[in-house]
Amino acid sequence: MMRATWRNLPPKRYDAGWEPGLTVPAADGSPLRTDHYFPRAQGDFPTLLVRSPYGRGVPWSPLYGILFAEQGFHVVLQSCRGTAGSGGEFGLWRHEAADGRAAVSWLREQPWFTGVLGTIGPSYLGYVQWALALDPPPELRAMVIQVGLHDPHAYFHAGGVLQLENALISGVGMTYQHRGVASFVRALLRLQRRLRAIVRERPPHGAYTTGLGDVPWLEDALTQAEPDDPYWLGTSVGEAAERLRVPTALVTGWHDALADQTIEQFARLRRADCETSLLVGPWTHTSALQQGWPEVFAESLGWLRAHLCADAGGLRPTAVRVHVGGEDVWRDLDDWPPAPAATPWFPTPDGHLTRQAPTDSAPLASFCHDPADPTPSVGGPLLSRGAGPRDNRALEARQDVLTFTGPPLAEPVDVLGAVCARLRVSTDTGYADVFARLCDVDAQGRSTNVCDGLVRLRTAGQASAAVTVPMSSTAYRFAAGHRIRLQISGGAHPRYAHHPGTGEPPADATAVVPVRITLHADSALMLPRSADVPQSDAVKEPRG
Repeated sequence: MMRATWRNLPPKRYDAGWEPGLTVPAADGSPLRTDHYFPRAQGDFPTLLVRSPYGRGVPWSPLYGILFAEQGFHVVLQSCRGTAGSGGEFGLWRHEAADGRAAVSWLREQPWFTGVLGTIGPSYLGYVQWALALDPPPELRAMVIQVGLHDPHAYFHAGGVLQLENALISGVGMTYQHRGVASFVRALLRLQRRLRAIVRERPPHGAYTTGLGDVPWLEDALTQAEPDDPYWLGTSVGEAAERLRVPTALVTGWHDALADQTIEQFARLRRADCETSLLVGPWTHTSALQQGWPEVFAESLGWLRAHLCADAGGLRPTAVRVHVGGEDVWRDLDDWPPAPAATPWFPTPDGHLTRQAPTDSAPLASFCHDPADPTPSVGGPLLSRGAGPRDNRALEARQDVLTFTGPPLAEPVDVLGAVCARLRVSTDTGYADVFARLCDVDAQGRSTNVCDGLVRLRTAGQASAAVTVPMSSTAYRFAAGHRIRLQISGGAHPRYAHHPGTGEPPADATAVVPVRITLHADSALMLPRSADVPQSDAVKEPRG
């Protein structure tokens, strides 16, 4: 069934065996339910540790247990405390380092364990790897972190703004997925039906319970916006990358909700002179393990074989491989970003985007953002089915969205690196959010989102303020005849919790106030060009 779902998977080397329902003691002695997959063959095989709060069934058993056992690995798939039959209480983020070390202690007692260990997994399964890497056991020889995170606060509150929709979907996943597929799907559908009512509740405290039920940790995660709040103390494990010596492969997608954290991990590992690789595909958080799985599996398998089996035949010659959007090409690079120069594009009063710099900071255009009718989110790095590139034309037809569009391009323009908008903005209330998005407009006028970002702004009355909106990173080719577009609005709801328009903390706001946002002429879209990267490096490759 797996091989019918995904083309281009490598042929299996062994039949896979399964030893379910093992009991492994956690750091506090709680029994952790654990399944053991293994190759049905004589010989010594390395071990992969996969620790998950989402259960041990589909999709984890086929993706990791069976497929990797077929390739010659013992795979230990373990449920975190308080999930899927494991004892103890599930403490989000709190126990993973200690329980990971306890799992390794148990492995040392197993007759089939050779002392050669790797870890692998996505999302929270990536977080538990970083937690183990804070004090890596000597047996740990390689890690593969797929669409993973190291900083929970930055996931929930990017730039200090609550990523509301993703947070709620995460609450469903953490609460229901380990209870089985049917329970998870029912909870997800219930949230989708009630999402509009939940996100418009004021104040929002406890509103999510109508869609999620009782999720004890979620209230704190939603409302504690400051990174130094005691709730978040000790939850970030990113410092592990700053001194790590374990070879680590990183996988993400340009529309992954955790792409920025993955790219930050790569930069930290490079600074620490740790052997690392980076694969970035045209994927969202979930599609990396679906449509992208043949590429992700091949990358992961090659890395693990090289560092656990001394078989480097599956490694690529460069540290970085990125998919270039706008054209189906993959590009191999020595580093990321490829040190490009940033090119400014300036918005004009008539809605154009030009390379000619303005001569003053006069107002360009303004719009009214009404929190009672917030600008909707369309596509982008979401966990929902609507993630990724989407047609933005209906969104851009709204009165509360500004667009600035360049001329048709005479030749292709490649953008590789971190995109940002350096804006000068004023408001009539002093409080607002500013959302900026880079779009590709084709010859038929379809506007497709490439990357974006949002910042929370506070100005002194109606005075203008300079603000930089980080818009994530991309590798994208704007084709000849296409146009580059900068989109500006006051939010993207419910992806981000809307700003009430007052100085009141959004989590406590009981009323909302419309705000007029004005963009000034000395604003610019900064695009990292890649003129220094030869176009011959871009080679189309067939993908499954």
